Amino acid sequence: MESKNNPLLCDIETGMCETTDINTKDSQSEKQKSNDNLVKVIYYTDPICSSCWGIEPQLRKLKLEYGNSIEIEYRMGGLLPDWSYNSGGISSPSDVAQHWDEVSAYYDIPIDGDVWLEDPLNSSFPSSIAFKAAQLQDNEKAILFLREIREMVFLKKKNIAKWENISIAAEKIGLDVEQLKIDIEGKAKELFQEDLKLGKELGVRGFPTMFFVDDAGNKEFVYGTKPYAFYEMAILKLNPTITKSEYSKNWEVLFFKYNTLTAKEFSELSGKPRTESEEFLNVLSTDGKLEKLTTKNGAIWNLIKQ
Repeated sequence: MESKNNPLLCDIETGMCETTDINTKDSQSEKQKSNDNLVKVIYYTDPICSSCWGIEPQLRKLKLEYGNSIEIEYRMGGLLPDWSYNSGGISSPSDVAQHWDEVSAYYDIPIDGDVWLEDPLNSSFPSSIAFKAAQLQDNEKAILFLREIREMVFLKKKNIAKWENISIAAEKIGLDVEQLKIDIEGKAKELFQEDLKLGKELGVRGFPTMFFVDDAGNKEFVYGTKPYAFYEMAILKLNPTITKSEYSKNWEVLFFKYNTLTAKEFSELSGKPRTESEEFLNVLSTDGKLEKLTTKNGAIWNLIKQ
């Protein structure tokens, strides 16, 4: 597929969604924590980055196997400021719809690009700022919130630039919705600008981008959507003594840890072949143990709580 320099037209082969040049405001950088036992991972992403959705299987496995040895810091990169440009063959939201369908097939992840035809987003900034507001309340809940709004936009065709959808996701995750709105209008905007500023200093030009950093300041980089081994090798290059943790591959345990899983994710985490994984999940759905949400480009399953 031809590479394009448009933030929403990701290069499927490199697995990168590139940004436009964003002017950022000066702000005080966040103090970096140092821990001798951890490899720090600075993860630059965006709520509507399709390639970032594509690495969810690898990222979830990384947390299971190396969660005790890494500290992942989520940063927002500002993929789509607005539609005041025309580049890479995209000049309007409708141009993105077909591309998302192509990304879905290439990465074997469910994405329905029709959101760009039915209720298009005007920017990814509102959802990015909402994530920073969620971080102010609880970092773990913020990560759950990011997953929730991604499922909303990629699978349920919901415009996550709208407050009504942001608030629904926040309430579902257990965030204080009223406080979230206050922070979105205040502190979270400043934190988002800090993310943009740091990203510019680090030379981030696309998503996903991960910087692996040890206590001595040595760095390894992984750009774009890559197989799991790339992320694992980045950790081990910095600290070869780190050992990965064993985890249960039982389907109930995996769904307890991650409430929703695609077939690709379940295959990555369970070790079952991809085709066998989907068949297995479908049986569990038929038996009433999982609930299946089907889109035109794939499905996602969630655990039915008894």
